[in-house]
Amino acid sequence: MDLKDLYRDVILDHNRQPRNFGHLDAPDGRAEGHNPLCGDQLSVFVRMAGERVEDIRFEGKGCAISTASASLMTEAVKGKDRAAIRELFERVHALLTRADAPADITLGKLAALSGVREFPARVKCASLCWHTLNAALEHGSATISTE
Repeated sequence: MDLKDLYRDVILDHNRQPRNFGHLDAPDGRAEGHNPLCGDQLSVFVRMAGERVEDIRFEGKGCAISTASASLMTEAVKGKDRAAIRELFERVHALLTRADAPADITLGKLAALSGVREFPARVKCASLCWHTLNAALEHGSATISTE
């Protein structure tokens, strides 16, 4: 199995069985994200313990890449503090948008998103959840649109 097959399998698995999918009662932050170009819509809910994400959930409708990215994101950020999440967001954004950004092992399963950069129209699908999470962390309650 080559690397592209592995990445595709991770995306398909997280789309079929998204982790941390569903509503979170009494969140400290919540944001709505919408990509009007393809119709992806999601809500991200976070519960904080100080600066650290204690729990995170998402719900909504989107394409396979949008759903898989949100699932992978929730797994990656749970237990991390805001600074670590900002740094991870920058690395994932680079992975999605820069051809020279490494899909290194320290990203774990998030490296599967590197294949998205070959399809520029899908980058917003993969990044919507990250922008929505940032809005939830920064504003507590927000609505964003990625046009």
